[in-house]
Amino acid sequence: MPATPHRYDVLILGSGAAGLSLALRLHEDLSVAVISKRELREGSTLYAQGGISAVLDATDSIESHVQDTLKAGAGLCDRRVVKHIVERGPDNIRWLLDQGVEFTRDEASASTGGYHLTREGGHTHRRVIHAADATGRAVATTLEAQVRGKPNVTLFEQHIAVDLITSKHRPGKKDHRCLGAYILDLGTGQVEVYLARFVVLATGGANKVYLYTSNPDVSTGDGIAMAWRAGCRVANMEFMQFHPTCLYHPEARSYLITEALRGEGARLLLPDGERFMPRFDPRAELAPRDIVARAIDHEMKRLGTACVYLDISHRPADFVIEHFPTIYQRCLELGIDITTDPIPVVPAAHYTCGGVMVDDRARTDLPGLYASGETAYTGLHGANRMASNSLLECLVYSELAAKDIASLTNEIPHPPEVMPWDESRVTEPDEEVVVTHNWDELRRFMWDYVGIVRTNKRLRRAKRRADLLQQEVIEYYSKFRISNDLIELRNLLEVADLIIQSALRRRESRGLHYTLDYPDKDATQRTPTILIPDSYRPRSGD
Repeated sequence: MPATPHRYDVLILGSGAAGLSLALRLHEDLSVAVISKRELREGSTLYAQGGISAVLDATDSIESHVQDTLKAGAGLCDRRVVKHIVERGPDNIRWLLDQGVEFTRDEASASTGGYHLTREGGHTHRRVIHAADATGRAVATTLEAQVRGKPNVTLFEQHIAVDLITSKHRPGKKDHRCLGAYILDLGTGQVEVYLARFVVLATGGANKVYLYTSNPDVSTGDGIAMAWRAGCRVANMEFMQFHPTCLYHPEARSYLITEALRGEGARLLLPDGERFMPRFDPRAELAPRDIVARAIDHEMKRLGTACVYLDISHRPADFVIEHFPTIYQRCLELGIDITTDPIPVVPAAHYTCGGVMVDDRARTDLPGLYASGETAYTGLHGANRMASNSLLECLVYSELAAKDIASLTNEIPHPPEVMPWDESRVTEPDEEVVVTHNWDELRRFMWDYVGIVRTNKRLRRAKRRADLLQQEVIEYYSKFRISNDLIELRNLLEVADLIIQSALRRRESRGLHYTLDYPDKDATQRTPTILIPDSYRPRSGD
């Protein structure tokens, strides 16, 4: 006997800044479910160190922030979107302050309202507000505390979405809408039906598709893959951002070293102590991330070295400890005193600039389905995300989604009954090594063939391997009872294929996509790379 479906007004898949800020902004008359793969705060937001960009200094301007973003995006940003998000920045920072986020203060800075602002790569002004070097943790813990106090919000931790439920899951019906999701309870191992009038994808990015990443284990592209399977277009998946400075240490894999260090004067050095970034860009260490990451990759390959070094030891020790206490303490635990020693660093996959296409109300192509945060493609980032614009985008698009849901609350009925999850023909897995082996192979060939520097030969090689692994996983998925690892592997393979397809289509080098076959920018390719699934159906007028 199938379990009774869970029913809510709004189903939010994901519990980072995008998901939790949306839950807090929805009207208290709406019943809301938040689905979290692990503990509520365990996502990329928690690990964001740098801060949130917004025009908060009287000497700064909206137009300057817009221009910096457009320049970093290498000609592929949507200027209208950029302007709207930047304009909403100050109000969203005030909203976070109202929630209780404690940003670092600097009472001597009258022009900033008493808050300390730092500068990061691509920014021409100090406009990054932060909570020391652990902004994401401050935002995540504050939003979590607030959302746990909301009586209309039900939290489901240790649950993972399997697939979206659409009208095709209603026998004999041809209407086109998202109705909910099939959710695996990791505690019981049961897949249950969650129905909702509105569904929001806030599942984060897909950077675990690479062997080396700064992201937590939950960043497996679930929302992008589910939306694609449900008929939504995706865009700009070739633009995967590699953060230039991830700590290189066997005991601290994936530990990010914030760009704010470079904003405060840290220098990148070769093993012999030579500073090399001025050879690659006049902005040196403050060049956009794609340029810095490629420069590091070039020098590591040229010299055959395992890492380069980031040095801020020329700044006063008290300044370093005060501004970067988390990094200082973590490095000290590993035997590195950043006030006297350089930090060994390497690039690592960091941010998914593409994603599920949304409009200016955060709506996807599928009625009833929204996307926000790293899952979504809004047009803000273009070919390269500028530092600290991502949390801003999360907040603004969750605000837009909340407003749109409020405007439709009285129009959209509750979903009807749908088919339950069918496990009648599956058995327990006989060889789970298939999943672990394919997971490892995927991440290795994506790192080797679809990484910082690409060629058509490498991309085609990756496509052949991705196709083969997808067939194996489809067969495995159809025969055996699903698990967290199998769901994530299936989604990562879907996303890997989207990245490879997009990279093969862009026959130029622009922003984060650099190919030796087409090393120059093509002025005629000024549009996003849009992939359209076979099941895509254009929205009718809303």
